[in-house]
Amino acid sequence: MGSPKEAAAHAIAARLRADGHTAYFAGGCVRDRLLGREPKDFDVATSAPAALVQQIFPRTVPVGAQFGVVLVLHDEQPVEVATFRADVAYVDGRHPVSVRFSSPQEDAQRRDFTINGMFLDPTTDQIIDYVGGQADLRAGIIRAIGDAAARIKEDRLRMLRAVRFAAQLGFTIDPATFAAIRAAAASITDIAWERIGDEIVRMLTESRAGSARRAFELLDDSGLLPHVLPEVDALHGVEQSPDFHPEGDVFVHTLGLLEQLDQPTESLALGALLHDVAKPTTAVAGEKRITFYGHCEIGADMAVAVCQRLRRSRETWDRVAYLVRDHLRHVNAPEMRLSTLKRFLASNGIRELLALARLDAMASNKDLSAVEFCEQKLAELSAEQIKPPPLLRGRDLIELGLKPGPAFAEILNAIVDGQLEGTLIDREQAIEWVKQRYGLGEA
Repeated sequence: MGSPKEAAAHAIAARLRADGHTAYFAGGCVRDRLLGREPKDFDVATSAPAALVQQIFPRTVPVGAQFGVVLVLHDEQPVEVATFRADVAYVDGRHPVSVRFSSPQEDAQRRDFTINGMFLDPTTDQIIDYVGGQADLRAGIIRAIGDAAARIKEDRLRMLRAVRFAAQLGFTIDPATFAAIRAAAASITDIAWERIGDEIVRMLTESRAGSARRAFELLDDSGLLPHVLPEVDALHGVEQSPDFHPEGDVFVHTLGLLEQLDQPTESLALGALLHDVAKPTTAVAGEKRITFYGHCEIGADMAVAVCQRLRRSRETWDRVAYLVRDHLRHVNAPEMRLSTLKRFLASNGIRELLALARLDAMASNKDLSAVEFCEQKLAELSAEQIKPPPLLRGRDLIELGLKPGPAFAEILNAIVDGQLEGTLIDREQAIEWVKQRYGLGEA
């Protein structure tokens, strides 16, 4: 058997069947199995009511018992177990006001897309398909089950999920489903921003072979982009100097970065998406070229605001701000003093920054000389050479007779510069340098 999660799901389904209940695998795990992919999660759909599921299994969490959903823990593996149901009505674009427990046929009809509406009998490996999911998988189509507008009204997030599935699987969206998305696009912000943020991040971080670019092209074509990311939508038509950016405007350039993403970290993905987010507000057309002075610094603040709106963590938005603010610093690296270069290379997140710089260059004029210079220096220099332990601290300056004050930081920074330049090798040299510089120990 496959993963521990799959083994747990099999054990749970077997126990439910032993007690006389129907139990199928449902949704994404069935889709992934048919696509030849290893499912990440296994969900079980059953005829057993939630209360009975809680009685059968010793360790459960009622994550949505009123909707028939219980999390069952088996061998430390959480598996969602849901009672076959039909949703009666929705009022908040996410939750039904009530449910009616029903049959597998009716349960399939309430799900989002045909490719996610199939069941698998784990005892026989038989696919149970009431919605035409197998045919749409073979045809490469994302199609809403039943009335697309009704499915979207039930849960607005389904619009973003359609985009993500189409991009990641390389499928097309059924015309009727796509038309319903376009018609309802403005309502996407009716749902919680955390849910929107999670879908956007999944589009970016689960990307392979251009799927992130495809996702954002679909967001654009569907009319969703100006509602979820107006700052990215504003990149359309912002021209750039062709000598640096022969690829075209800032939106086209940003798509070029996204096309290269291959399961990046969340911060690198958002950094790639937002690295030029301030160019529309800083663009100045000169006689010979277009400039964007200050776009890195202004963009860092804008990126934080976007990350906050998408409900990302503080750690994420701090790193994204650093990536956006410093994404061009490497260009000056070959001319930096050795101490300045080492301080730059010692930055927390430098490898992610250089990864962003490489994406940026490959999506424009493909000049990698500065990136490769920094990468080579990182390979040549040890961690201690880049960020050596301090030769002196504030207490050492006090012992030498200096009075604490703002000058301490300047003195200690100068000593670090000497270390990094190689002019101060050890503690004794640093002490002697301070004595000579500040006339200490003289008669």
